[in-house]
Amino acid sequence: MAVETRVPDEDCEAISGWGRTAPTLARVHRPRGYAEAVEAVLAPGRRGLVARGLGRACGDAAQNAGGTVLDMTGFDRLLAVDTAAGLVVCEAGVTLHRLMEALLPFGWFLPVVPGTRYMTVGGAIGADVHGGNHSVAGSFGRHVTALELLTADGRIRAVSPGTPLFDATTGGLGLTGVVLSATLRLLPVETSLMRVDTERVPDLDALLTRLADGGRRHSYSAARIDLLARGAATGRAVLTRGDHVPYDALPRRHRARREPLAFRPGRLPVPPPYVPGGPLGRTSVGLLNELWYRGAPRAATGRLRSLPAFFHPLDGVPHRNRIHGPEGFVRYRFVVPYGQEDALRRIVRRIADRRLPCFPAVLRRLGAGGPGPLSFPLPGWSLALGLPTGLPGLGRFLDALDEEVAGAGGRIDLAEDSRVRPEALAAMYPRLDEFRTLRAALDPRSVLVSDLARRLGL
Repeated sequence: MAVETRVPDEDCEAISGWGRTAPTLARVHRPRGYAEAVEAVLAPGRRGLVARGLGRACGDAAQNAGGTVLDMTGFDRLLAVDTAAGLVVCEAGVTLHRLMEALLPFGWFLPVVPGTRYMTVGGAIGADVHGGNHSVAGSFGRHVTALELLTADGRIRAVSPGTPLFDATTGGLGLTGVVLSATLRLLPVETSLMRVDTERVPDLDALLTRLADGGRRHSYSAARIDLLARGAATGRAVLTRGDHVPYDALPRRHRARREPLAFRPGRLPVPPPYVPGGPLGRTSVGLLNELWYRGAPRAATGRLRSLPAFFHPLDGVPHRNRIHGPEGFVRYRFVVPYGQEDALRRIVRRIADRRLPCFPAVLRRLGAGGPGPLSFPLPGWSLALGLPTGLPGLGRFLDALDEEVAGAGGRIDLAEDSRVRPEALAAMYPRLDEFRTLRAALDPRSVLVSDLARRLGL
C-alpha cells in the first residue's frame, strides 16, 4: 500500500516501527504532564494522533503519517509501590526494564515478560503482550488492575477490568485512548535466578510433544526453531524451559546467597560480527542456526541463569533490528489453535521448502486468550519469525500463509504487522466489528488513529 506523501512541516520527524519497513513523517509532541497530553488530544490536527512509547512495535501501529505522534516516554514515574501486596502504580512511559530494576530488590517481578524489556507499560497494554508463561499466566492485560485512560473527548477516565473499554484497550493498539498510568499486580520471587532445562529436539513432532509435556511441569517454555532444516530434521529446535529459583534451592556457596535479588542485565561490549553488517541471507542464517543447534546441549537440566540472560538474551545486542539489512525486516507472528497441528506442519514445511532466512524464529505454546477483541493470543501454537523485507515474492508468500492461518482458525499479531490485507482480518478476528463499534462511539471524529488503523480500517 502506497504511503501518502505530503510536504513536511519544519517540526516533522521521521518515524518508523522497529522493523523499519515504512518510515513516515509526523509531528512529534512530547507532553510533560497530564495537562499537555489533554491539550494535544483536544487539538490533534487534521490527521489525528497516536501514542508511542519506545517504538518496539515492528510494524506501523505507532506511526501516523502527516499527523501527530504523542511520545509518552516522558511519563516515566513510579507513583506508588505496595511491597506487601505486590502492586505498583506507574505512568505509561515507564519501561519494563525500569520496573525490574526498581521492584526486584523487594522480591517482586513482572508476571508477564515479552521478548524485550525495552518496552513501555503503555505499549505492553496496547499490544497485550505475552511471554513464555502464557499458558499459565495469560497476557499482560490480565495483570492490570486499573487504568487511567485519556480518551478522544479529552476526559481522563478510571477504567477497571471487566468493562468493555478496559477489554478493548488491552490489545487495542492505542486506538481507544492514551494510557496515562496503570496499576499492575506483580509476581513474588525469592531470587534473580532461573533454573533452566535445555535440550535439542530433532523435529517438529517431537518438539510439539515436549512443549505440551513441559507446559505441565515448567512455568516458562519456548523453542528456537530452525526453519531452514528440511527432510527428517524439519522443525528441529533448541527447547528451553525454566522456573524461578527459590532461595533454599541455591547451591550452598553460590554468590546469589549474598545478593539473592541482584539485577545484573549486562550488555555485550561490542556487536557480534553479524551486527550491523549486510543483510542476513540464507547462508548466514543457516550457519547461525547450525551453530545454535550444535552448540546447545543434547540435554541439560538445572542450570542457573540470570533473569536477563534467560528472558532477554538479544537485548544485549546493539542495533539488532538492523541485522536484516538496510531495507528492514518483517515480523510475522501467528497462532493456530490446538487441534490444527497439521496446519502448523504445512506452514513450517512451506517456509523450509522456500529456504527463507528466518531469524530468529520462536515457537511457543499459548493458553486462554484475553477478553480484548483485538488481543492476539488464543489457545494454540504461536510461531514468530523475522524476514528481510527485500526477499523476492515475500508479500505473495505471506499472503498465502495468512490464508492458511485464517483457514485453521488462527490469526496474526497486529501489534507486529506491517502488511496483512484488510480482507483477511475479519476471519482472524471475529470480534472486529465489536471493536469498531465501540471505537466509533468513543471517538466519532477519529482523533486516535495510526497508519495501521487506516491500512486495516480499524
